[in-house]
Amino acid sequence: MIKSAFVIAGTHSGCGKTIVSLGIIAEFAGRGLTVQPFKVGPDFIDPGHHAMVVGRTSHNLDGWMMDRDCNCGIFNRYTLDADAAVVEGVMGLFDGFSGGDESGSTAQMAKWLDLPVVLVIDVASMARSAAAIAVGFRRFDLHLFLAGVILNRVAGPGHAEILKSAFESVPEIPVLGRLPRKNDLAIPSRHLGLVTAEDMGADFLQADKLAAWIEAGVDLDGMLDRSRRQGMQETRGTYSDDAQSLSLRIALDKNPVRIGVARDEAFCFYYQENLRLLEEAGAELVRFSPLRDRSLPLGIKGLILGGGYPELRAEILSRNRVLLREIRRAAAAGMAMYAECGGFMYLMEEIEDLQGCTHAMAGVFPFRSRMEKRLKALGYREIMTWEDSILGPAGTTIRGHEFHYSAISRQAAGVSSIYRIVDRKGKTGTREGFQVNNVLGSYVHLHWGSNPTVAGNFVSYCRKYG
Repeated sequence: MIKSAFVIAGTHSGCGKTIVSLGIIAEFAGRGLTVQPFKVGPDFIDPGHHAMVVGRTSHNLDGWMMDRDCNCGIFNRYTLDADAAVVEGVMGLFDGFSGGDESGSTAQMAKWLDLPVVLVIDVASMARSAAAIAVGFRRFDLHLFLAGVILNRVAGPGHAEILKSAFESVPEIPVLGRLPRKNDLAIPSRHLGLVTAEDMGADFLQADKLAAWIEAGVDLDGMLDRSRRQGMQETRGTYSDDAQSLSLRIALDKNPVRIGVARDEAFCFYYQENLRLLEEAGAELVRFSPLRDRSLPLGIKGLILGGGYPELRAEILSRNRVLLREIRRAAAAGMAMYAECGGFMYLMEEIEDLQGCTHAMAGVFPFRSRMEKRLKALGYREIMTWEDSILGPAGTTIRGHEFHYSAISRQAAGVSSIYRIVDRKGKTGTREGFQVNNVLGSYVHLHWGSNPTVAGNFVSYCRKYG
């Protein structure tokens, strides 16, 4: 049973909450605790870093893509055997779907899970104002329990002394840590955010150095004490068998269906809950690498190609012609395939990289994808299908997120688009969700936890193949 759990939030993106969260996870793991990490929001990259540090899968929580019961169910499920849970927030503490309410925010999730919040404040070039910021965050939502603050990027002993004096005037806000600036611990960035854990490797993250940095500057015992679960309200959530009844009925008394999942440095963006729902619906997930494997896994009846960075390895992917040809033939034969963003690009005829070089891909969709220097799309999306598809009957509604720098630069006529998309401003009209035979490709990353019947529908399509 989990003993301590808390949220690491930030005043804004870039304040250091990811590196602080990684350090805390590493230090707790170094103490022998079983640590379960989570990430608020639709991000794929931070959970990968969590898992690399602690050796345990990190799970996304999102108050806009999924309802309260679903989020509480995910939290409860994966903390059953944990000593401590660390929930890394998204953007600033109160930032979410819109400026008018808390939907999708870290604050909303902290209240849903009944967890204390530790606020990371970037105090570079700041002194007494840091205390004012902390007071403002505490008073903005009195229903939120702010357990304390961690002051990040402290310049030196003199700066630390000024900050100590500033916070003495607001004793109701405990200072749980003062962390010196450590540029050598920063995670490098590129388009789409931080460099992925798959590309960096465990050695680059320097878990031991992160843990030492946190141990020297943060009162971890105080954090554990202030986040003890005893006496706290039990986290509510009914997301379990009821929500999965359709999937379970489909899977009942049937043999598992082998479904290939592309997983390597080029394809690494997956919501872990989607994969769990597939397994619960009767899928046996078989990983393969489009970068290295010359053929699809034996006996598969479906294929899932997640997002990632195929544009960075387009030349290698293009040279694997045997696999590309096999995928194209399987699609023509009616195999169910679901592809998101990078996986969707892989199923097009070509990818044009930032240097203007084109690389042949699978050719399932008669499109070309071109990398752009500027962001092409960002934000939450809700999709509804116009037609029956591998996701379910016409009218199936699912929520997700879109974030990419590429765009379709050449698109042949005659390919149906089956998504009606609504963005966070309520705008519609984008042509999306392209369908060829039983292959569905889109730039939108869908979270199947927003509609758990989707996994069962996909598995059902896969059963029919062959």
